[in-house]
Amino acid sequence: MFGAGGGTSSYLEVEETDVILLWGSNAREAHPIYFHHVLKGLDNGARMFAVDPRRTSSAKFADAWLGLNVGTDVAMANAIGREIIAADLHNKDFIAHSSQGFEDYKAHVEPYTLEYAEAITGVPAEAIREVAHAYASAEKAQILWTLGITEHHNGVDNVKSLCNLALLTGHIGRWGSGLVPLRGQNNVQGGGDMGALPNKFPGFQDITNPDHRAKFEAAYGMELNPNNGKHLTLMLEAMEHGEIKAAYCIGENPADSEASAGHSRALLEGLDILVVQDIFMTATAQLADVVLPSSVGWAECDGTVTSSERRVQRVRAAVTPPGACRHDHEIIGELAKRMGVESWGDPTPGTVGRAAVAVAAPRRHELRAPRSRGRPAVAVSLGGSPRFAVPARLAVGGRPRRSCPVAVLDHRARGPERAVDRRIPAAPHHGSFARLLQHRCPVRWFREPDSQR
Repeated sequence: MFGAGGGTSSYLEVEETDVILLWGSNAREAHPIYFHHVLKGLDNGARMFAVDPRRTSSAKFADAWLGLNVGTDVAMANAIGREIIAADLHNKDFIAHSSQGFEDYKAHVEPYTLEYAEAITGVPAEAIREVAHAYASAEKAQILWTLGITEHHNGVDNVKSLCNLALLTGHIGRWGSGLVPLRGQNNVQGGGDMGALPNKFPGFQDITNPDHRAKFEAAYGMELNPNNGKHLTLMLEAMEHGEIKAAYCIGENPADSEASAGHSRALLEGLDILVVQDIFMTATAQLADVVLPSSVGWAECDGTVTSSERRVQRVRAAVTPPGACRHDHEIIGELAKRMGVESWGDPTPGTVGRAAVAVAAPRRHELRAPRSRGRPAVAVSLGGSPRFAVPARLAVGGRPRRSCPVAVLDHRARGPERAVDRRIPAAPHHGSFARLLQHRCPVRWFREPDSQR
């Protein structure tokens, strides 16, 4: 099967969907604006299943909470996929037309029977079956997830397993159906769009692709490294092996944010030089040889941020940065000049935007113009594969339609864990939108809520 890169649905679509799988996300607290759209969808009759080890405040609004054991998301998704295939609910036309590797996927999930999944996840087989049938049988369905899926050592496999479910059922590329990864921090989407990834240029173009690299070499006027960089976990491993001896940390605090804070602090202390550029004297900054004070992005800078559904939003400076604080791009530009890169200029879209053909750089007056509600983006083809989106004001009529690229998946689940008996109370019903807001929507749970995890 294949996975999707980035979200495929606008926020408005969740209001008009039929089934919502809220997986590894406490959107009510982490994404409250988006959760209001979810509540409208529930008030319009959508069913929601919350899959999370904890009974979060978001799970209290669901028809059912599936409290799976930590780290068993792939096993749960594979069992749902197997049940969909076994019940002949998969979308054969969509699979034949828009996917590859289906037979390999089918063979891979075959061992994940409902009973086997129950032993691993701790969720009753009956509950897994109900979710599989509800999701596959719905006319429109969405899967929403956040850091509860991605921030695992096997986070990539977690995401791909959910993508497989959408593509197994054809719940993608149609209004009301899709995959919705809610970003963990502000402007994560915008950073990725502009190349803040170790293996991508702006527009999500591959560093290892000679054609992509040639475009950016021409734009920057210099030869670029043809090898992918390292993400944070690999950076720390390289520090431990002595391969990385210097680090430049911008707006990140690995001394506190890593799972093993003591280990990461020891690695940072062992560097030959550590430079930190931040707005606060964080725990990482306290370990640094040089601290470069920067401005606050949302209050002290002019620029843009990009939401999860790729709306570009204008940000204007409200106050002047205090003392010696400077804008991030100014600091980086000054460092570049002192390293001999004299052509550094204003980091507005221009040369980069022309090279990143998938990025449409809106002009400032366009960002001031009102935008139609629920039309944030329209698919743009890059080399035959829709990979990005431009503002919907560039589209002409109709609701946007999306697609996703193709990639063969390989999933591995961890060994079975202790089976746990779960109680399944009576089925709930949804009241009015007002009742939902008053926390009165009853919920079934598939894990005893004794500790209210």
